[in-house]
Amino acid sequence: MYQKIGLKMATSYSPNFNLPKRVKNRIKFIIIHYTGMKKELDAIKRLQDPRFKVSSHYLVKHNGDILTLVPDFYEAWHAGLSKWKNYKNLNKNSIGVEITNPGHQYGYKNFSKEQILSLKKLLKYLIKKFKIKREYILGHSDISPDRKKDPGEKFPWKKLANIRLAWYHNLDSTKIKEFRKVKISSKFEEKIFINNLYKIGYKKIRGFKFSKNVEYLTKAFQRRFRQDLIDGKIDQECLKISKNLVSS
Repeated sequence: MYQKIGLKMATSYSPNFNLPKRVKNRIKFIIIHYTGMKKELDAIKRLQDPRFKVSSHYLVKHNGDILTLVPDFYEAWHAGLSKWKNYKNLNKNSIGVEITNPGHQYGYKNFSKEQILSLKKLLKYLIKKFKIKREYILGHSDISPDRKKDPGEKFPWKKLANIRLAWYHNLDSTKIKEFRKVKISSKFEEKIFINNLYKIGYKKIRGFKFSKNVEYLTKAFQRRFRQDLIDGKIDQECLKISKNLVSS
């Protein structure tokens, strides 16, 4: 199958997964991660080490080769504490894809052309196999905004959306940029923005750290849909993007 879609695959299984096999229609999400480690080999070893209790189904290496770590129908351990819409702890409902990248902690880099080319092919394969909605192709920061930043603002969500392999707003980025850093006019507009994020799928904010959680949520939204400015501040540009996504 992989040869038919032009993917160069290798198998090196990880012991870090749950039994039994999952039912096919239970798999509804693809979650994209970066490895967040200095060396690719160290990341692979960690994903295969039972002491760390972490894994993914696939790892896209820097040269574009793909490593299969856990078969699709088993639950890999990649999402952790997570939520999207009414789904919690998304390991049981998702395919996890790691991409080699040192991440924000170790000198975040652009993803290589070879990685993105292989990822496109893998996404096409998985979307067809499991009938995944493009709205359910997410980043780790989408489902865990208070804990994670990956795959980060250098991940090409818009380019993938242009070929229907992801979800993105359809506004003219040049035109809406004039609303950047233009303050929202009231608490009411802030509430509209936050409620729009809930409608999109982000988890609801509760507890005493409301303002800090709003910042986390806003940064996660920006890393996904307004990638050239991640400041955690709600402005008119963010508000317009959120309205567009809700209505699309």
